[in-house]
Amino acid sequence: MAEGHASPAPAGVRIAATAAYASTARIDDLRATEYRHLDRDGRVYLDYTGAGVAARAQVAAHHDRLLAGPYGNPHSENATSETTGALLASARRAVLDFFRADPSEYVVVFTPNASGACRLVGEAYVFGRGRPLVLTWDNHNSVNGIREYARAARAPVRYVPLAGPDLRVAESDVIAALAAGRGGAGGRSRRRRSGPTGLFAYPAQSNFTGVQHPLSWVELARQRGYDVLLDAAAFAPTNRLDLSVVQPDFVCLIWYKLFGYPTGVGALLARRGALARLRRPWFAGGTIRAVSVQGDWHQPMGDESGFEDGTLNFLSLPDVEFGLRWLDSIGVDLVHTRVGLLTGWLLERLTALRHRNGRPLVHVYGPSTGDARGGTVAFNFRYPDGSLVDERLVALESSAAGFALRTGCFCNPGAAEAAFGISRRSLRRTNLAHAGTIDQHLAALRLPTGGAVRVSFGLASTAADAERFLAFAESTYLDRAGPADVRLAPRIRC
Repeated sequence: MAEGHASPAPAGVRIAATAAYASTARIDDLRATEYRHLDRDGRVYLDYTGAGVAARAQVAAHHDRLLAGPYGNPHSENATSETTGALLASARRAVLDFFRADPSEYVVVFTPNASGACRLVGEAYVFGRGRPLVLTWDNHNSVNGIREYARAARAPVRYVPLAGPDLRVAESDVIAALAAGRGGAGGRSRRRRSGPTGLFAYPAQSNFTGVQHPLSWVELARQRGYDVLLDAAAFAPTNRLDLSVVQPDFVCLIWYKLFGYPTGVGALLARRGALARLRRPWFAGGTIRAVSVQGDWHQPMGDESGFEDGTLNFLSLPDVEFGLRWLDSIGVDLVHTRVGLLTGWLLERLTALRHRNGRPLVHVYGPSTGDARGGTVAFNFRYPDGSLVDERLVALESSAAGFALRTGCFCNPGAAEAAFGISRRSLRRTNLAHAGTIDQHLAALRLPTGGAVRVSFGLASTAADAERFLAFAESTYLDRAGPADVRLAPRIRC
């Protein structure tokens, strides 16, 4: 994890017995009360990167608010609509407060999800031959998809590769990619009067490996004239993002990953100047001041509402404010510490496991320690002969044992290609155009697997969760002969 994390428990010591873990005991109290439904039927939730979990207080607050009175469409003009409008305005202020964003500098655009936030930027960004898109390999597909808008505008698209066993991005490679085509090797440049140099998009934390990229890259890219899109969907649930210190032009978020509820609501936090430069390719209800059918013209709204298509999810958006206040009352730093302890402990124990012949049980993708990483751990189990245990088998067996985790490539093909050693040369020489399933792709590439196992910790995680998973891993896969003769469903997508 980032600086300031306590070290994992010494070998042979249960993590729950350490002083560092005891300092986060409030989370155990909350688990026994507000999150006690997680322990129903003896199951273990380990997919916080996929979705957070809701507290009983959140559900009760939603219930009580809905029954307190009617809430009208905010586009109408009546008392119930004014009530709704006041709640929406309060939710916007709460978002800015939580991320310490200056309201004179940032606005909040509510979206259906983080993907919707990425799409808003991609479809409206003014790409061109001299205004490229630069991305790191380990972006989520919702960010990768922006390249289609860039290519449609004939803009260059440049990817910055992952390197080394930790699957990190070298800062020198970022600088080189930003400088490419500019006649210099990384020199700083001011934004031209004609607009920014281009768009640089990267995740604050990889949803595949857990790698946390330096937030200092935001200023590095802005000094070179770029707008910066920061995908904070995996980072924000367990790390403080302070927009008074780090100031990207666009931040993509999804609320259910922070605190479990509501779903179907995300946000784009945007600098006012950057938002004003976007040019939307269409309009919808709620985004325009006026429009004429016969005159064939329209006048868009001049604020964030010009990017909020149709009617917002106004019955759920007040739950965002409650969720942010709830998370703030627990303390993001406390959650950060707890998740760091559990992640470091699990990594240390998993990487120490050996079959009787001395070979490792686990191959970790990304950092094998808690340094500069989040609470997402991706890996594959290995049989004693070194071959991989099919991740689909792990999905079946872990689910049967009561664990909720994730398998696959996690909508992150760049990180997967780096993790599994898939080269550009092999992709170019192999005809994958007619491969109907992921399995056919893998067969064409002669790869043994196309997916990993992902365990992730979050707000309500406890030592018992980590310890139970470690015990399952040892009892199920250590010294197990394989592969198992089990019929597995085909891999459909990545």
